[in-house]
Amino acid sequence: MKKAIKIINVVGARPNFMKVAPLIKKMRLFPGRIDPVLVHTGQHYDYRMSRVFFRDLDLPKPDIHLEVGSGNHGEQTGRILIKFEKVLQKYKPDMVLVVGDVNSTVACALASVKLNIPVAHVEAGLRSFDMSMPEEVNRIVTDRISTYLFTPCQEANNNLLREGIENNRIFLVGNVMVDSLMEGIKKAASMKIADKLGLEKKGYILVTAHRPSAVDNKSRLLGLINGLSRLSKRIPVVFPMHPRTKKNIAKFGLRKYFVAAGEVSGGGKHKIIYLDPMGYLSFLSLMSSASFVVTDSGGIQEETTILNIPCITIRENTERPITITEGTNVLAGLSRDKLLSLAYSIMNGKFKRAAAPRFWDGKTAHRIVKKIIDKEFS
Repeated sequence: MKKAIKIINVVGARPNFMKVAPLIKKMRLFPGRIDPVLVHTGQHYDYRMSRVFFRDLDLPKPDIHLEVGSGNHGEQTGRILIKFEKVLQKYKPDMVLVVGDVNSTVACALASVKLNIPVAHVEAGLRSFDMSMPEEVNRIVTDRISTYLFTPCQEANNNLLREGIENNRIFLVGNVMVDSLMEGIKKAASMKIADKLGLEKKGYILVTAHRPSAVDNKSRLLGLINGLSRLSKRIPVVFPMHPRTKKNIAKFGLRKYFVAAGEVSGGGKHKIIYLDPMGYLSFLSLMSSASFVVTDSGGIQEETTILNIPCITIRENTERPITITEGTNVLAGLSRDKLLSLAYSIMNGKFKRAAAPRFWDGKTAHRIVKKIIDKEFS
């Protein structure tokens, strides 16, 4: 009997958890065929942004935790590469599976290729065509050195083919994050987070912002907050706060625009309601009841498309254009006035309805695991 394929699955940051969770579950259904190992690099080191997602997604405790922690891009990527190489030498996997576009993705892919270990990249082929984004660099490098590329949409396939990657390495399988969303949505809805915060269903705006382009520059962050403050005079604005954003709001003296959830009735009306970072299910509960979402997150662009919730993306571009052509997403750039214009339009009932893209059906993990088994990538 042929031995099971040993696959090291890598997670490092919040978006990775939702993508790897369904894959691990599917791999465990084939104990004689696949031997999955879970490595957490520790790129996201905050409890609320790491361990709570393992609980919500029913992810097993990592077999290995590298505990790399924070740092600038070069420092963090280097630490992951050094530590992960030692894991590869010890475990000798047949394949390494990486997801998304974070530093853990590119570092672990590079360490693997250097040791001639095949790499499978899930969510391959996405392009913003903006090389100023560190994630774009990570995506391109990871795709170039990966052996197998699992893509979420036909446009991603086209991007890879234009870059000279052979067709027989590319597999259109759909969006694995949708698997997690479909599995968790009923449980999330039953949590009724909006009710607990005193918010009416479809009666508030949900906001997330964490990218350097939006929150590291004082004038841009002030423009965003000023726009949200104006909107809060017409409808509650709820802002779960990423640690990076919270730090910059304090640094730039912008705390006066915000009020904690429990302070709304005590003179905090018409201010932005800030919340601490949320777990996956809690955030999904809050998002599913929102009137619309303002975000700079790639994953949330996809989730709002599946949930048919209007989404305003505060970026100049997106690596997920399918959420615009087939989904509910629109780009506002970093302009306060464009954000307000789009927001008022949605509040007046003018917004797009979504059609779920092909293979965004909750079965992507099954397709990936089946390809691995059928092709016997070992």
